[in-house]
Amino acid sequence: MRGIGRFLGFLFASGAILFVIGAAAAGLLIWNYEKDLPDYTQLRNYEPPVMTRVHAGDGSILAEYSKQRRLYLPINSIPPLVKNAFIAAEDKNFYTHSGIDPEGVIRAALVYFQGNKSVQGASTITQQVAKNFLLTNERTFERKIREMLLSFRIEAAYSKDRILELYLNEIYLGLGNYGVAAAALNYYGKSVNELTLAEVAYLAALPKAPSTLHPFRNRDVAIARRNYVLDRMVADGMVKADAADKARKEPLGVNPRVLSPNTYVAGFFAEDVRRELLDRYGEKKLYEGGLSVRTTLDPQMQVQARKALTDGLVRYDEAHGYRGPMRGINVDAGDWGPALAEIPALGDIKPWRLAVVLDVNEGSARIGLQPPREASGEVSRERATGLLTMDGIRWTRRTSVRAAVTPGDVIYVEPMTDRAGQYRLRQIPEVSGAIVAMDPYTGRVLAMVGGFSYDQSEFNRASQAYRQPGSSFKPFVYSTALDNGYTPSSIIQDAPIEIDQGNGEVWRPENYGNSQNFGPHTLRYGIEHSRNLMTVRLARDVGMPLIAEYAKRFGVYDDMPPMLAMSLGAGETTVLRMVTAYSMLANGGRRIKASLIDRIQDRWGRTIYKHDQRVCQGCDADKWENQPEPRLIDKREQVLDPLTAYQITSMMEGVITRGTAQVMKAVGKRMAGKTGTTNDAKDVWFVGFSPDLAVGVFMGYDRPRSLGDSATAGQYAAPIARDFMIQALKNKPDVPFRVPPGIKLISIDPRTGMRSSGAGSILEGFKPGTAPPDFFAGGDGTPRASNSPGSDRSVGSGTGGLY
Repeated sequence: MRGIGRFLGFLFASGAILFVIGAAAAGLLIWNYEKDLPDYTQLRNYEPPVMTRVHAGDGSILAEYSKQRRLYLPINSIPPLVKNAFIAAEDKNFYTHSGIDPEGVIRAALVYFQGNKSVQGASTITQQVAKNFLLTNERTFERKIREMLLSFRIEAAYSKDRILELYLNEIYLGLGNYGVAAAALNYYGKSVNELTLAEVAYLAALPKAPSTLHPFRNRDVAIARRNYVLDRMVADGMVKADAADKARKEPLGVNPRVLSPNTYVAGFFAEDVRRELLDRYGEKKLYEGGLSVRTTLDPQMQVQARKALTDGLVRYDEAHGYRGPMRGINVDAGDWGPALAEIPALGDIKPWRLAVVLDVNEGSARIGLQPPREASGEVSRERATGLLTMDGIRWTRRTSVRAAVTPGDVIYVEPMTDRAGQYRLRQIPEVSGAIVAMDPYTGRVLAMVGGFSYDQSEFNRASQAYRQPGSSFKPFVYSTALDNGYTPSSIIQDAPIEIDQGNGEVWRPENYGNSQNFGPHTLRYGIEHSRNLMTVRLARDVGMPLIAEYAKRFGVYDDMPPMLAMSLGAGETTVLRMVTAYSMLANGGRRIKASLIDRIQDRWGRTIYKHDQRVCQGCDADKWENQPEPRLIDKREQVLDPLTAYQITSMMEGVITRGTAQVMKAVGKRMAGKTGTTNDAKDVWFVGFSPDLAVGVFMGYDRPRSLGDSATAGQYAAPIARDFMIQALKNKPDVPFRVPPGIKLISIDPRTGMRSSGAGSILEGFKPGTAPPDFFAGGDGTPRASNSPGSDRSVGSGTGGLY
């Protein structure tokens, strides 16, 4: 017995020693791993990368920018069904364990020792949070130990709900989506509260292997894993068996959301917004900061602007002939669909479609339309065909369909709305242009199209292309004159003029088309009929330095050289700048700044930028107590006398009623504006406005060349503005331009500028202390009334120019 006792004592002592040694070794091991563990307290203030969302003016989504597509949801905004599905799939004991699930560890160990060394990781949701936020993804025992130690610390420091919130917002769920909110939106087009049981189960299945459970490439595997999650939810008592049975019978139903500015053909607009956000906040804030951006875009007006511009470009391009197919493919080899599907098609020119000519005869051609791609990326097996008839190719001026196209030609076509199954031949225009629509009182850009197709070229001709505005700059010359002593009835000589440029050369400007209708005319006549010689004389009299100062005030140019040629629009500026400048004429001379963004909020909903800086006095009252009504305090700079602004507006009304932009009369509403055609017609412009909407159009080749010997802005640019304004103002009342206090309206003859009440007379605006002349400066020796140089021909020193 004594021997047995000694033996037992020896065993006990040995065991105790081994225990102490083991405990010490374990303690040393834990200390070794713990000493350089990441700081888990950073989870308290963790701000995950969240995508920036850009909204149109009506609140609809325009674009999203992110490196990780994520929308952050607090735990109380995530429905119980979603929480339960992920807990059932990933960690059924989440709410009872302390960071490590012993049951899962034992199960994983048994699997490992059975020889399958990569089947299970036994990670709890807490461990996944530790790994995703603080550790790497390497599959080693060392990382696993560090993960477990961190999990204990996290569980001690944070509530279960906080841990689950971090997990559900951080986890990667495939197709570029992070977190349940983004996955619900981009897989199903729903919020998390709208998801069905089957949809929730599929999302909960994804953390295990997002790429393996791809909804299209591995549909059967994905459905099997989804059904496994449903089984776990039933076993854990989270859903009833009959509900799970019904969900198992449902298809995956994944329909990936494709969000693109092309929804509103607003690629140019969205890219300018993105660039502004990048300049203002930097790349990290743009792609990870979770900004909410409300833009100024009017989706309906954007579609109207895009259609008006593209119709105008196509109209010009088709008038200059058909250039042939884009390319050719072999249609004799069998299925033409895959070859046609491989050719990149512009995505923002619908309803145009890419097609291939299959066979052709004298009167028609059978065409195959480019097949779409399935959500999986595979080419659809369906093959749609149509018919190209003589009516569809008539604009090419070819005598037969066979003379226009041949089998294998890859072309663009557009369906004929009045003839089912028939298509019209189209071609991408070589000429380009831009259009901008703006609220003249706030500078809010309501629509902007910077070319025929953003998919074709991202260069924005509305904001990035600097071109000569030609005669569309003249209103600023005349505004300078009106602001400094001239009246609309002041007389200027329209006659040849020679300017000594100081280098031995003489500049001899000419009227458009070398028009010889010389003689004394009113300022109104000069701008209505765009007389270059009158403008140069006026600019010389007023002084180019003063005109340059006004041009800078209006933002047309930053630093205009004071050369006389600049008075004819020889400088370079953008459509956006010109529309902004004209808007200041329309709003009574108040300075505005063009803006594509109304408001920016950070991820917490705090407003960090607001375009409208006007102060609303009384808008912060808690309730109505018969106090004075709220009042907007407008402290914007007055860049032009409101009376002058009205005078030049009235004169530009005459450009439309009697002058170079009479095509705009078809709008049927009060309009003011000015055309602009540069030397050799390389650029044509129209910029104008109604009382509440400004619009500017430019048209020209990207590499400037003549649009044609007889091309004018009234022929090409103004019709684009007309088509847009007809639609934009369709449901708006026809209201006159606002007459500011102090203006005297006197009936005059617009040809002579003298008082008249007879046929053809108009009401002209005069400032206090001014009036129409009593005599017309005739060319037959009659008395003159002119406050400007009136000689028939003068030679003076000046800056000259290149125009």
